[in-house]
Amino acid sequence: QVQLVESGGGLVQPGGSLRLSCAASGSIFSINMMAWYRQAPGKQRELVATITSGGSTNYADSVKGRFAISRDNAKNTVYLQMNSAKPEDTAVYYCNARVFTKNWGNYWGEGTLVTVSS
Repeated sequence: QVQLVESGGGLVQPGGSLRLSCAASGSIFSINMMAWYRQAPGKQRELVATITSGGSTNYADSVKGRFAISRDNAKNTVYLQMNSAKPEDTAVYYCNARVFTKNWGNYWGEGTLVTVSS
């Protein structure tokens, strides 16, 4: 069994910064891709950023240059540094990971709410 637990969400003012964390635990042999998704009220879940085990990253155009994804492989943890936050960044942020236990599986965290408002 694999669990992903997000933390770091909360209220941030427009232009401010916030750092999200997601720690994976359980019977983990290896983690390949890790990612952050978000879902705003009334909208579909969308991909925010991805990072491979080797550190290659990809970003949605809407966050490029403002957000930074990173990971600590020793801690099975992925981070999302959010800078220059905008009201349209308000959403529940979900962590996603492709994990090898007895076989490869796709796992999700329960989400953490980020609200950008003055």
